Amino acid sequence: MTQPAIENPEAPARRVVVRGALALGLTAAGGASLAACGGADSSTPDAAGPQGVPGPQATPAPGTSLGPTEKVPVGGGLIFGGGANVVVTQPTEGAFHAFSSICTHSGCPVTKVHRGVIECPCHGSRFSIEDGSVERGPAQLPLPAVEITTDGGTITVA
Repeated sequence: MTQPAIENPEAPARRVVVRGALALGLTAAGGASLAACGGADSSTPDAAGPQGVPGPQATPAPGTSLGPTEKVPVGGGLIFGGGANVVVTQPTEGAFHAFSSICTHSGCPVTKVHRGVIECPCHGSRFSIEDGSVERGPAQLPLPAVEITTDGGTITVA
């Protein structure tokens, strides 16, 4: 003959444990989805930095050499990473412009310069290669300009 299972009167019922685990899981998932879009109200710019991104964006020190002008395609641009965080564009032959390569929406680095726009992969913002202005949001602020010189075929932060 089998003996009946003995219940521990101090242990919580299985149903209570399962419900608690489900509630905890849903709370964690909801928090993660909110954090994925910057955590702050991304519809209004933050005075301290880009929307949802604290603090100002670092720019390279004056005199920093970025590379040769010949590497920057006409009608496009080149993104300099490695701490430089600069995108240099050449909208027309010999006209070079530089901007921060950090998106003003949520602080993601831009990854592509294509068909006259600088593209951010995180939320789809696009910026003009001419002046860094927003061509498509959700970003509301332009990419900050970076002063450069192009003496002797070399791009240098001014």
